Amino acid sequence: MSAQFLPVNRQDMAERGWDQVDFVYVSGDAYVDHPSFGAAIVTRLLESHGYKVGVIAQPDWNDPASVAALGEPRLAFLVSAGNMDSMVNHYTVARKRRREDAYSPGGQAGLRPNHAAVVYSNLIRRTFKKTPIVLGGIEASLRRLAHYDYWSDKMKRSILLDSGADLVSFGMGERSVVEIADALAAGLSIDDLTFIDGTVYRASSLAHVYDAVELPSFPDLQADPLNYARSFAVQYANSDPFTGKRLVEPYSDHEFVVQNPPAAPLSQAEMDAVYRLPFARTYHPMYEEAGGVPAIKEVRFSLTSSRGCFGECSFCALTFHQGRIVQARSHDSLVEEARAITDEPGFKGYIHDVGGPTANFRAPACAKQTKAGACPHQRCLFPEPCERLEADHVDYLKLLERLRKLPGVKKVFVRSGIRFDYVLADRKHGDEFIYELCENHVSGQLKVAPEHVSDTVLAHMGKPPRAVYERFVQKYEQANEELGKRQYLVPYLMSSHPGSTLDEAVELAEYVRDLGYMPEQVQDFYPTPSTISTVMYATGVDPRTMQPVYVPKSPHEKALQRALIQYRDPKNRPLVLEALKKAGRMDLVGHGRECLVRPEGAPPAKGPRGKASGSATLRKVASKADPARKGSGKGGGKGEGARKGGKGGGKGGPARKGNGKSAGRGEPTRKDGGKPSAKQPAGRDAADRSSRPSSPHKAAKGSPKRPGASSPKSGRAMGGRGPRRP
Repeated sequence: MSAQFLPVNRQDMAERGWDQVDFVYVSGDAYVDHPSFGAAIVTRLLESHGYKVGVIAQPDWNDPASVAALGEPRLAFLVSAGNMDSMVNHYTVARKRRREDAYSPGGQAGLRPNHAAVVYSNLIRRTFKKTPIVLGGIEASLRRLAHYDYWSDKMKRSILLDSGADLVSFGMGERSVVEIADALAAGLSIDDLTFIDGTVYRASSLAHVYDAVELPSFPDLQADPLNYARSFAVQYANSDPFTGKRLVEPYSDHEFVVQNPPAAPLSQAEMDAVYRLPFARTYHPMYEEAGGVPAIKEVRFSLTSSRGCFGECSFCALTFHQGRIVQARSHDSLVEEARAITDEPGFKGYIHDVGGPTANFRAPACAKQTKAGACPHQRCLFPEPCERLEADHVDYLKLLERLRKLPGVKKVFVRSGIRFDYVLADRKHGDEFIYELCENHVSGQLKVAPEHVSDTVLAHMGKPPRAVYERFVQKYEQANEELGKRQYLVPYLMSSHPGSTLDEAVELAEYVRDLGYMPEQVQDFYPTPSTISTVMYATGVDPRTMQPVYVPKSPHEKALQRALIQYRDPKNRPLVLEALKKAGRMDLVGHGRECLVRPEGAPPAKGPRGKASGSATLRKVASKADPARKGSGKGGGKGEGARKGGKGGGKGGPARKGNGKSAGRGEPTRKDGGKPSAKQPAGRDAADRSSRPSSPHKAAKGSPKRPGASSPKSGRAMGGRGPRRP
């Protein structure tokens, strides 16, 4: 655990006897040598292959000398904006500047530029005219081809062209970065590296580009938004390493951007080897005076057990970045790291998380994926689980049991989220998993992400219907009742997702009313680069079907939908009244229990409120959700089938791995306007949900009975009881 940090200045190089490094890694994050940070994985991996690597963290982008601190590298500069897209890091969904940056010393904001990868690359090129530059990380990965940029509200070119870099290494990057290094070390020119999977390069002609699929040209994308939808559909269908084709994006008759097929996923042995690398597991000591780097706090005592996600939520960039094929570390590898964690200063016996993009995904969705890849035009879980899906929690249950039995470990939590529809699809061990989770791995609250309650909106999100979530709630409550525990579900709610009208926003507000709490922070849909939902936002159609989708775009409409979810906040009253009038739901204005607000002049209604995460007390709600009020409403609201689509906002389902661990390349974009989360899986962008309100889904006390053990249910855990809505 006392690994030496890589050189950050000339003195460090001299102490190692180095005159020159092979690679200089330039990062928008502070230097944290922990496997949850992409920079740490890439630099340690290159070191393990015999290369000399130095790190320049958060250089001054106004001073060219700052990127020359280690001199010119022998082989190349490696550039990353950091674990998050720099624009998500800097701005909320309302395009307001964030006040803090969890990936900077002391949480100080403003230590990296906007579009950091582009700025750093151009800064390097001003000083080192011919030295190869390779971009990586989440920002470059999701901007590798032309993309919609929410912050400028226009199409932008491939980051390769705007940055002046020579290559983009997209995805998780371990395979491609080593191949690049070995090729350069063998004497090949960077211009000749056109054959490496998982990379994007520039070409002046297509004379030597074979077997490629040509995408719409950049001028065509600018001329017609529908061309972008068509282009992204092709890109998405070719994001699998087994079936993906080479793609060509023309910019002119003499300028093309070529994307090679994605790199193959790591084997379990290869992934174990990555996490055995000698990480210092903390931030560089030069940050001590500033108070350290906040982002380490959430991941320091956590374990990354897997990467990749076949959940494919429309608003999440994981599929485009990490891929759909789940790769998992072995139990021995995770136990070895857990033992090391128990020896770390400050460890108090609690492993904070064992997960990844989705905690309970520990293997590919089916055997076919390991040999032929994921199906290009069929999803594993949506609209319902595929008949080939092999839902099985046995491996994860055994892993959690081994970890909690380690000496020095008091508790092992699962905080990166579970995919509840996958749990229900496991008919053999799903109930057992819920029981074990409630008994041993939840501390009062379990975060889940159904995101919304309208089936119309959920379909656009790629999420299971509301009824699926309610089945999970029933089983969760049943398990806690049998255990005699009072534990809550914390549902994540999203407003303004494509497909959401005011009708669906009202439906979500009614659901929140029936739960009896007010979310103090609502996640507004954030159109980050290269997600299906962002394409919907930019084009007005679903790229998978090319069918029109309603998109709430104006700041005022988004404010109306957000205010409906937070209708109990007095300052939202004018917006709530306006929204209800527009939706034809003035039946929800009055003195009855079903009303959201009282008439003009009446005192504000009193009712139970949930407290923000971390608050002491949560209240059980007496009122039950009315299944008949699924949007049909009393005052002319449309029925579910008649709706155009609704605004995203909803319950919790699989906590997307944005607050898992960033696997080396940025954080898969999670859409909200909160602060950047300190706990983000490398390889993904995320915004903080840690301050979300606690949920009123709570299980009452009851007589503890372990499933399968002399139970009248004949071994079937938590079966047969009807739903118990709080």
